[in-house]
Amino acid sequence: MKNIRTRTITGIGILLAIEIILQLIGNIWALGPVSINLSLIPIALGAIIFGPGAGAFLGLANGGIVLLAPATQAIFWQVTPIGTLLVCLIKCTVAGLVSGLIYRLISKKNQFAAVIVASLIVPIVNTALFALGCFTVFRNIVESANDNGSIYTYVFLVMIGWNFIFEFLVTTILSPTVYKIVSIYERSEE
Repeated sequence: MKNIRTRTITGIGILLAIEIILQLIGNIWALGPVSINLSLIPIALGAIIFGPGAGAFLGLANGGIVLLAPATQAIFWQVTPIGTLLVCLIKCTVAGLVSGLIYRLISKKNQFAAVIVASLIVPIVNTALFALGCFTVFRNIVESANDNGSIYTYVFLVMIGWNFIFEFLVTTILSPTVYKIVSIYERSEE
């Protein structure tokens, strides 16, 4: 039992370190006004290997790092610090939690499908909750940045469009690798 706990803490710690590095790189590189979240794969890995709680923890940590992103500081934090804090922490935490829950549900039938779906759910939930935040908490920012036209079009095409596509493609491409890592980890557990 002690060995399993130590291994879990170590594994989550390694994923957290990878997540921090990837997010700091993502903070420097942005497509449009929002930084690209490169650290979604460690969140998915944590959720898949160590469970929904680990996914939520890694997501929460990611949200904390996103709060430090230059785009977050320059655009969102200046307008509504509490709203920014809530959106950043909730979107990533829920993405990790849901990923872990979905993996548990699907893995009983098909582990490969579970890994793929759980990996892909992280950018979907993360982006969906950010979009919800844009339409509610950050509505004033969106409306002031959008000269004319629909704010929904602006949010989906300008603010999150390319970022989501990039994050989803990276996750899609890396999902088989995630599956392989999970398979190797589970074999080492036996």
